[in-house]
Amino acid sequence: MTSGTHPSELAFFSVLAASAGLGAAARTLGVTTPAVSKRLAQMEARLGIPLVIRTTRRMRLTPEGEIYLAHARRILAEIDDMEQLLAGSGAAPKGLLRVNASPGFGRSYIAPLVSRFMLKYPDVQVQLQLSVDPPAFSSDAFDVCIRFGEPPDGRIMARRLAANRRLLCASPAYLARHAAPATPKDLEKHNCIGIQQGDEAYGVWRLTTEQGGEKTTEVVRVHGTLSTNDGETAVNWALDGHGILMRAEWDISRYLDSGRLVQVLHDYQTPDADIYATYLQRHQLSTRVRAFVDFVALSFRG
Repeated sequence: MTSGTHPSELAFFSVLAASAGLGAAARTLGVTTPAVSKRLAQMEARLGIPLVIRTTRRMRLTPEGEIYLAHARRILAEIDDMEQLLAGSGAAPKGLLRVNASPGFGRSYIAPLVSRFMLKYPDVQVQLQLSVDPPAFSSDAFDVCIRFGEPPDGRIMARRLAANRRLLCASPAYLARHAAPATPKDLEKHNCIGIQQGDEAYGVWRLTTEQGGEKTTEVVRVHGTLSTNDGETAVNWALDGHGILMRAEWDISRYLDSGRLVQVLHDYQTPDADIYATYLQRHQLSTRVRAFVDFVALSFRG
């Protein structure tokens, strides 16, 4: 970005990128379409690069336009943060909030919470991104990330939102055909449904038991005829009777309650999968980040 860039240009381009075309942007900004076209042309001439590809039917950003937009939104958000800090703790959250979550949990839990959050804080614009793997913190691609397990990087701010256990389960039909495992070692004889997500070791399950105040962990290398990187698919396979599954409690509790799945190896614990909100240290003073994390934490406690 050159030294001649003004915050008003960043705001203009953010509105333009969110619009279906120049005419729509003009209506939002309360100016004429030629005025929008002229201002865009002036920006592109000053920067020496095209930001937008315009056709008779639609408009799309160039790769350079995408970079400009990402930085524009971040800078505008930081300006909002500064103004809200100066206004004091009573200022209502506003500005862009970028949230990342895993696909299944994001669809089932975070998306509905975002909807309720927007009803309470209408001046916030939320972008919800769902991805199997969390984006790198260095990419500056999000403001808040909702994930399972405490992040290994101590420089990242992490707030525990809710407890969450991983449980071993199978359908009654599968257990009718195969004796339920009595020990972790028995899992080697079973068809185990594999889920490959994140950095977790694929096909390796760790089960811990506690006796006399001492914990013992057994590492079992499981195998099976089905594996996937999608948790919802794996749950459906377990419901269809294909094998034993290790899955987070939030995803299978309704099936355990209804009896469609049955927990096995009750006396053994699997690695923790508590739910955390993580964000960069510089976002801890952001009013909208704090408001969203507080809102999600309160909702989970309820």
